[in-house]
Amino acid sequence: MRSRPASLAAALLLLLAVLSACADEADPEPAAPETVRFASYDFAENQTLTEVYAEAARRAGLPVSVQHGVGPREVVSPALQQGVVDVVVDYLGTALAFARPSETRPSREPAEMHADLSQTLGERDVLVLDVAKAEDQNGFAVTTAFAAENGLARLSDLADLAPRLTFGGPPECPNRPFCLQGLEDTYGLDFGQVLTMPSRPATVEALLSGQIDVGLLETTDARLAVAPVQLLIDDRDLQPPENVVPLVRADAVDRWGEELRTALDEVSARLTTNDLVNLNRLVEMDGLTPAEAAARWWDGFGG
Repeated sequence: MRSRPASLAAALLLLLAVLSACADEADPEPAAPETVRFASYDFAENQTLTEVYAEAARRAGLPVSVQHGVGPREVVSPALQQGVVDVVVDYLGTALAFARPSETRPSREPAEMHADLSQTLGERDVLVLDVAKAEDQNGFAVTTAFAAENGLARLSDLADLAPRLTFGGPPECPNRPFCLQGLEDTYGLDFGQVLTMPSRPATVEALLSGQIDVGLLETTDARLAVAPVQLLIDDRDLQPPENVVPLVRADAVDRWGEELRTALDEVSARLTTNDLVNLNRLVEMDGLTPAEAAARWWDGFGG
């Protein structure tokens, strides 16, 4: 899913390593953090989700700090495992694929996936909390006019057309198993040209202007309800279940108590996919900040 170019990810990862090394030299036993440190990935939906879960911790009486846009998974995951941050709100299938990249036939059952992720991250002192009903998968969109003109409904319908088409997606897409890499391996799609899209709004604009023919949009993108674009059916099940799931440092739960786990689990028990669509609409279309959108969610559900 979604992030910055690999070169920038490497630079950020190096920066984290340097800062950690400096901290070790200056203070071999750094002071315990004074807050529960939430960190988000560098895209709007995750920032909003992070605010929703962070507010739960605040309402449980815990001190909270939030750092947004830390980077892609290549930066955020090591930061969590090294204790630089305490809580990351993730997506089940992508988190598992990243944690166990050599897994050739991973389960597609959410309960088994949760167990596998818990086992793997537990060995790295990270707890996998309850998954939410809310789910956001990668989707691949075309304009409704292009679909009608070419008789497109499923991703497999692109097989003959792909060499003549232009694909638009985020910078990391070519190397991700659920993006271009997966489209080629699962569907045999080899696009004639691939363009980097800086954001999802830019992807929609590029589709509508004809700059690209196929673009990556998440299944919870609010623009799908108002723009003349449609997602093609993932008829070969490339995308795994992507339920929202909080990942928490074990020592953070030890420090702040079960109140932290309980507060986050209670959010997951209520959060729905429709909530994600509405939250995205508030930020991407109505112009609210992630924190303002999260406040609307809490107001609507009574906290």
